Amino acid sequence: MTRQTRVTLWLYPFGAGAAAVNLFFASLILSWVGMPVLSPGWSVIGGIVLGLPATHLFAAHIVRLMQKAETPG
Repeated sequence: MTRQTRVTLWLYPFGAGAAAVNLFFASLILSWVGMPVLSPGWSVIGGIVLGLPATHLFAAHIVRLMQKAETPG
């Protein structure tokens, strides 16, 4: 298992939760222009789906920072 995969798995619960909260609040803001508000359940499902690619990208960034910190000089 690669370092990036391990970091992604560790961070996924936080990424999925953040995506769910952001999705719910985005639906609240979009309700001002007539869009329907997502239920918390649908927001959680959307967060589970959208959280994985977002967490994977963030984990790649963290791994790059870790590699940069480990290089001498």
